[in-house]
Parts: sequence; C-alpha cells; structure tokens
Amino acid sequence: MDLLALADFTLVARHGGFGRAARASGRPKATLSRRVAELEASLAIRLFERNARTLKLTEEGRALFARTGQLLTELDESVAAIAAGGERPRGTLRISAPLLFSQTAMGKLAAGFARQYPDVRLEITAEDRPVEMVEEGYDLAIRVNPEPDETLVGRIFLRDRLVVVASPGLSQPADGDTVPAIVRGGTDQGGAWAVSTTTGPSTISIRAILGLSSLVMVRDAARAGVGVARLPVSLVGRDLAAGRLSHWGDVEGSDITLWTLYPSRRLLSARVSAFLNFLKAAFPKGEPEELAAYLD
Repeated sequence: MDLLALADFTLVARHGGFGRAARASGRPKATLSRRVAELEASLAIRLFERNARTLKLTEEGRALFARTGQLLTELDESVAAIAAGGERPRGTLRISAPLLFSQTAMGKLAAGFARQYPDVRLEITAEDRPVEMVEEGYDLAIRVNPEPDETLVGRIFLRDRLVVVASPGLSQPADGDTVPAIVRGGTDQGGAWAVSTTTGPSTISIRAILGLSSLVMVRDAARAGVGVARLPVSLVGRDLAAGRLSHWGDVEGSDITLWTLYPSRRLLSARVSAFLNFLKAAFPKGEPEELAAYLD
C-alpha cells in the first residue's frame, strides 16, 4: 500500500474535504484528489461519497480512517520525538469534556497543564454529547457514566454522588407533604426522591417549580432558598461545610463516575499520557471531596 496516498486520504478525512485539507497542508487540491483516487483504485473500494457540494466517508472509509488515522499520527509524533531527542510532550491535544466539569474545573486544570507542558497546545471543547473521537479529531474525551464502547479504552479518574440539599431556612416537610424543588430540565418532573439519611431510607415528595439547564444554576437557586435540589457532592461540598446549604440525604443509586476515554491502541502519545498523569496527580484518590476542594 502507498503510505503517501494513505496519508493524503487521512488528511482529507480529518479535515472533511479536499479544499480544507489543501488549505491546511499547503498542498494542491488536485494532487490530493488524484492521490485519494489512486488509493481507492488500488484497494478496489470507494472511500468517499462525492457530490457537487459534500464529501462524506463511506462505511469502508470510516473503518480505514479509524484504523490508520491514529497510527499515522503516532508515526509522525515518533519521528518528531526522535528528531528532538526524546519523548517530550508536544503538539496539539484536543479534549472533549462535559459541560459542568468544564465550567467548574477545566480552566484551572488547563492552566496548570499549560504551565507544566508549554510545548503542548491544549484545545478543550465543553459538550455533553458523545463525540466520534477519531472522525472529529479528538485525542481524549472525558465523560460521565459512559456507555461501553469497544473502540475506546477508558479509566475512571473521579467518583461523585448526588445529594439532596436546601437552604438552611427551608424546613423539611412532614410525611406526605411536598416540597418545592429546583430541577435540571423541565418542570413537568414530580414524584418522590429516594434518599438515605442517618436514620435510614426515606423519600422526599417534590413539586418542581423551577427548571434550569445548568447544575450551577440549580445550585445558585438552591442557595437562594426557593427549593430543594439534587446536586453532586463535589459542587456543593463547600456550601455544606460553610452552612450555606443543608444536607437532606444521599440520593440512592446515584453513583457518578468520570472517565477518560481514548481510541483503543497499544501506544499512547506522549501528550495524552502526560494529561492522564496530570489528572491523576490532581485527584490522586478520585474522591468527590478532592474535586470539591479543587473548585474555587
């Protein structure tokens, strides 16, 4: 197989088009098109679906890109590392991270990592959707309770859990009474929250009066005293310690795990390994109290 043609195919697939790939690499668009066509001919398969306006990977093209894109990247990194005389982390590290973790912790983490590894250009996108890591060009993804994916390797780096909290001025309801609640999402939520308390299992009947899209907003509204809320320990740990919020119980079955995910392969790039080690140093035990203490 022609490795140069394979590299050109990977370049076009990563940038999503011949024109964008040509502008990014400084190579003629016609050359890239010819090289990809030659690769398709040699493999006797179509790698791209083409029309007048769009270019899309075929199923075979996605499979080839998933297997070879990262290998070629690692080959380039290995050559650069050898030329530089070592495996010092360098290059661009693209990370997808969930919104809440990004809002509360990633800014501080990114700054510390940048100081420690000045040759790495760190790019972080905050989003809760599951991303296609290879096709979208991510090196690492941080996800909450992710679904199993045989194409990815993962490890847990933090654990958390949900607790029911409220302003100290809000009284706990008597049995059978409902309490106003602040929820993430729509206010059509209701029913009861099952919790564990120091005296045993219990339920809290709620009526949602405020629906918000961010857990940070939910926490701030709970501080203001308009209702109870279910929130991660890490987000409200300092409020509980300072008496700004009261703990009404732990939500049953609410274990939260934060994972780092990366494409399945034998060798990790130096920059991905460096970031994984950096997270481990920041949260050595992986407990929610560590994240709570880390937040400003």
